[in-house]
Amino acid sequence: MNPHQLTRRQALYGLGATLGSVAFSSLINSKAEAATSQESPLAPKKPMLHAKAKNVIMLFMEGGPGHMDTFDPKPELTKRHKQVSKLTGGLEKGFKFFVGSPFKFQQAGDNGIWMCDQWKHLADPYVANELCNYRGCQAESLNHPEALYHMNTGSRLGGDPALGAWATYGLGTENQNLPGYVVMTELALPQGGPGNWSNGFLPPYYQGTRLRPEGSPILDLATPSFKTREHQRRALDELAALNSSYQHSLGVEDKRLLARMESYELAFRMQAEVPDVIDLQQETEATHEMYGLDQPDTQSFGRQCLMARRLVEKGVRFVQIFSGGWDSHDYLERGHTSRIKSVDKPIAGLIRDLKQRGLLEDTLVIWTGEFGRTPDNNKRGGVYSLGRGHNNQAMTMMMAGGGVRPGIVGATDELGRSAVETVHPIRDLHVTLLHLLGLDDNKLTYFNGGRFKQLSQFGGEIISDLIA
Repeated sequence: MNPHQLTRRQALYGLGATLGSVAFSSLINSKAEAATSQESPLAPKKPMLHAKAKNVIMLFMEGGPGHMDTFDPKPELTKRHKQVSKLTGGLEKGFKFFVGSPFKFQQAGDNGIWMCDQWKHLADPYVANELCNYRGCQAESLNHPEALYHMNTGSRLGGDPALGAWATYGLGTENQNLPGYVVMTELALPQGGPGNWSNGFLPPYYQGTRLRPEGSPILDLATPSFKTREHQRRALDELAALNSSYQHSLGVEDKRLLARMESYELAFRMQAEVPDVIDLQQETEATHEMYGLDQPDTQSFGRQCLMARRLVEKGVRFVQIFSGGWDSHDYLERGHTSRIKSVDKPIAGLIRDLKQRGLLEDTLVIWTGEFGRTPDNNKRGGVYSLGRGHNNQAMTMMMAGGGVRPGIVGATDELGRSAVETVHPIRDLHVTLLHLLGLDDNKLTYFNGGRFKQLSQFGGEIISDLIA
């Protein structure tokens, strides 16, 4: 090796001339070799506890849907429409007034799930009977990026591993030819960008793989015409030999190098399997219609929901889909009507499809935003702005399958300002989701920065009312 390429660690090892130092270096090298040859870090692992769910599909409504405009009706708020509000909190200042929901509400399914009249397909009893509406969760931040990071990673600061990263770290994935954690977005990324699906301080194997919304979902997915699979295989083998030789020379394990070597192999395997998974033309016309692929308003989100079903069916552990545009500070009726219409049929189709295929029992579907909305708003330019501010004291989320209990859990006060029953912070929600997957938050840890870290940051409580 070129002496100018030696690291300080290698140089110190080279200075040792005793038998002990030689033995120590040999031991470290043997561990590095074992790490290089061991099975994939994403190989399936046994859950720590009895698991009710094997996979997760998380539908993230970025911007914060209004709970009193979707699944948590507030008749008293409607009575006070445009009356002066003296409520404190939130980001809005100055003159504030109450905003009644522009929508009427209906009850759906055997459990009487409340939902606004814009939900046409989710209200079908076959779907609604599976729904669990949780109203007791409270966030911390009122700012979108921080709140997004908190809901997705357990930390408001960013840089920590995402939910999907923790899930694949604890359980691996059932298909070694596909990523364990897949993310789908619109053309514009959610606020905070890829930090919402980062591996954080976990090894790079566990970061989310984003599928592009237009064109090829993954760049360079097709093998170049001038290369054969055999040619690629030989090139990868040669590259692996060079990397292994370099890894051996380091004398210590380099997780980044090992992860890069594994990513090359995964990419090679994905070129063979991904084209088949993303080929939605294999689905029947009836399935396309069920997800809304035949309608402009629902086509985009419908394709992603259908893709999510195909991915979990193929063994992907965690799938996340982001839908933006829910931040309605004004034009509430127009904004939420459009947003609900774009996701209603695809979500109902996803739950129906999973149920019909026997996949819903062990697939946890979650619909959520980063926080809720205020029951009041402030005037803008002297005009009543019919919208809502950010509210971290009350929100709503919908779940289905994966061991959750259908029905309504928790409650907010009569105006929707704050959660008042089955009240829990986000960390308790995260602990509960891990529990449904058969993972113990207190045992699912990773040593970083001088201490063992976990998703909940410092522990949490299982929300037993959510579990069937």
